[in-house]
Amino acid sequence: MIRDIVRDTFFLSQPSVAADRKDMPIAEDLIDTLKANADRCVGLAANMIGERKCIIAIRVGHAYLAMLNPVVVRHAKEQYETSEGCLSLDGERPVKRYAWLEVEYRDLKFKKQRQTFRDFPAEIVQHELDHCAGILI
Repeated sequence: MIRDIVRDTFFLSQPSVAADRKDMPIAEDLIDTLKANADRCVGLAANMIGERKCIIAIRVGHAYLAMLNPVVVRHAKEQYETSEGCLSLDGERPVKRYAWLEVEYRDLKFKKQRQTFRDFPAEIVQHELDHCAGILI
């Protein structure tokens, strides 16, 4: 189901709580909402659709990936500066990001996965992880 995008900064600044198996419909809604906004968005976090759960969805090329309870287990030593926009906020803001990171998460079958993201996909994951932590970019 496609959901409305939340723009309430008070809500968005609250940290998310861990997701469990019963939260799978939220992950599916995230992917549906991301697909519906594909012309202007490459990632979403659950709080952006009104759910304070630690779930993110990203688009890498033509593929969509949902991650429940993603955690960075390793990352590049150095960071670079870039500028990012957000569907929930107006304008762009400067941020520092790692060029690569390794993430552990649960997939849509709640199976544990580990994946390395590089370059722009790594930037997307970091932006959405900030959302889960209640950090507004």
